[in-house]
Amino acid sequence: MDNNLLQHGAISWFELMTTDVEAAKGFYGTLFGWKYEAYAGDPAAQYHMLKVNDEPVGGIMKTPPQCSGYPPIWGAYVTVADIDATAAKVVELGGKVIVPPTDIPNIGRFSVFSDPQGAVLSAITYFPRQP
Repeated sequence: MDNNLLQHGAISWFELMTTDVEAAKGFYGTLFGWKYEAYAGDPAAQYHMLKVNDEPVGGIMKTPPQCSGYPPIWGAYVTVADIDATAAKVVELGGKVIVPPTDIPNIGRFSVFSDPQGAVLSAITYFPRQP
C-alpha cells in the first residue's frame, strides 16, 4: 500500500458489501477492467481484493449476517493514527459508533461510525507491516 494512504486522514480502502459477489465482480470487472484475488488471510475465501494494475485498492465481500436486509453498499475507510481515540472522538462530537473498534487479523483495527447527520464512514489504524 502506498505510504501516502497510511497517513492520518487519507482515504485508503474501498469496499463493497453485496448479496451477490460474483455478479458484482463481473459487472465491475467488465465496466472498469478490475481484477480480483481471493484474500489469502480469509480461510473461507469470502473476501476478494480488487486490483488495478496489480495493486490492491479495495475489496468485495458478501453482506455479513448482521447486516442482512440492507442493500448492497460501497464504503470507504479513512486511515487514522489511533482507532480507539477516533471512536471516542466520534461520540464526543455527536456521532454514533456503529461497529466498535475491532481487529482485522494481520491488517489493522477498524470501526464504523455515523456523523451527527447519519452519514456512515469507516476508519482504520493499520498494524505495522511485517518484513
